[in-house]
Amino acid sequence: MTSTTAHSRRDDALETDDEFRARLRAFLTGHHPGRRPKDPAERLAWRKAWLATLFDAGYAGPSWPREYGGMELSFAQQVIYQEEYAKARVPGPLGTGLGIAAPTLIKYGTAEQKERFLRPMLRGDTVWAQGYSEPEAGSDLPALRTTARREGDEYVVNGQKVWNSAADLADIIFTLVRTGTRESRQQGITYLLVDAHAPGVTVRPLRDLTGDAHFCEIFFNDVRVPVSHRIGEENGGWPLVRTSLGHERAAGTMNQAAMYRRVLDELIELAHERGTTADPLVRDRLADLEVRVRIMRYTGMRTISDILAKGEPGPASSTSRLFTVTFEQDLHEFAVDMLGSHGVLGRHDPHAVQRGRWVWGFLRTRASTIGAGTAEIQRNTIAEQLLGLPRDPAVPDVVRPR
Repeated sequence: MTSTTAHSRRDDALETDDEFRARLRAFLTGHHPGRRPKDPAERLAWRKAWLATLFDAGYAGPSWPREYGGMELSFAQQVIYQEEYAKARVPGPLGTGLGIAAPTLIKYGTAEQKERFLRPMLRGDTVWAQGYSEPEAGSDLPALRTTARREGDEYVVNGQKVWNSAADLADIIFTLVRTGTRESRQQGITYLLVDAHAPGVTVRPLRDLTGDAHFCEIFFNDVRVPVSHRIGEENGGWPLVRTSLGHERAAGTMNQAAMYRRVLDELIELAHERGTTADPLVRDRLADLEVRVRIMRYTGMRTISDILAKGEPGPASSTSRLFTVTFEQDLHEFAVDMLGSHGVLGRHDPHAVQRGRWVWGFLRTRASTIGAGTAEIQRNTIAEQLLGLPRDPAVPDVVRPR
């Protein structure tokens, strides 16, 4: 532990929230990693170096237990952390492990697994990617077909996953496999950690509407995975899935709220620059977005409070997830409409406004209502588990996270 880390962890319990905010802001400003490199390899190294800087100085994992390298902040300070982090415009986490796999490991992993995997994940030394969805099993995860056959102290994994964020950067893929019969559905699912560099693992990037490759497909061909890399019991992976999905929807709620606070401020400034605020319809739309970004912040605070009180975000995480994805789609749709003819110019066009950022955001957020559980699934969860409405007979009961 560095002297900076020791100081921050010795004194933080005595700090006021304002003092914590000032200290965090000073650190983020004083250690800012600079502009993002254009070269992909340099950019990856730049992001890893930043995550290591955070960890070594004791500023990583605001909600993580201290025994695994986190800050274990109070509710109020977690909110402050996310707000200041978003304002600082520093790199975010690599992969999807921190918000999804880590809570699952902390709750269900063995002592050896926690010691081996958690700190390197938080420091950015290892990048984790999720392997849940399949071509024939998206929202209906119990229908997954990727198999794992046990041979002694190993599983032999065969199958395909799709829509996997950051799999092309990953060192570890946390995935769901079928160890029971196909008819066993959720009773035959096991949670495995797969070495992304192992023989038989093939990752192929998938290009999306923006022209970038944010997602990948993964192929497993006789991949050997040690039994020691199984989290929980064989055929007992479904409760772990529910933990993962709930935290995935809750993990970045406050960070997204703070980020979109800044994005909306920039959009309002752009509207002033272009003279469109004279239009009452534009002002009305901006006012609506202003109300919603404030609601997003309060919803994020409620989610963090639920996790601290209950250990799980529960079905309410579907509310924040649905609210956020519809907000970001509406915001970018409005931005493109406000730009008029410039709203069709991509980022490589010399006449594009602000390098085409709003058009890029419009295209990127088309997928928002699909990722981390479709908007339809979120609405079912809200209707049934929060509002107590009758269950939709068309959706298998096991799909609903508890």
